[in-house]
Amino acid sequence: MSSTAPIAGRVTTAATGNVVVFLIGMRINRWLAVRRWPPVVAAMPRMLKELARDETSGLLGYRNYLSGPRNFTVVQYWESREKLLAYATDPQRAHHPAWTAFNRSARQAAGSVGIWHETFLVPAGSYESIYHAMPPTGLGAAYGVEPVARRGERAAQRLAARPGK
Repeated sequence: MSSTAPIAGRVTTAATGNVVVFLIGMRINRWLAVRRWPPVVAAMPRMLKELARDETSGLLGYRNYLSGPRNFTVVQYWESREKLLAYATDPQRAHHPAWTAFNRSARQAAGSVGIWHETFLVPAGSYESIYHAMPPTGLGAAYGVEPVARRGERAAQRLAARPGK
């Protein structure tokens, strides 16, 4: 969802207002239960493709992480909590059938695969960022970037400069 070319110099996110950060992940608990975990692994790419194709979905950006041989995490940035929750509960979208299938499998699989998520509603004035010689990353990839000088050279200045501090 972003360019891989580094941006020269120091920039910060162009985000204004509240930010919604959604972390979601899975853990393979039983390697030998192979038939249980591939459907869970495959569900997230389907959902992310669906969301990326729909510019009105509210998903602004995401990043996948492999955090060990059995742990997978996706960091997502959303336009609003309302759009995140609307996607999660829409029976016509990919999340609903994936969630139903996981719950059905989990009842039979005795914890072969674990899943988790955390949602952070970050008010304006409670986040800041800096990127130096980096491609757009994190909030910068989701919201765009602007020169650091517009928000302050130091983290404390960038936090103080935001409305709602």
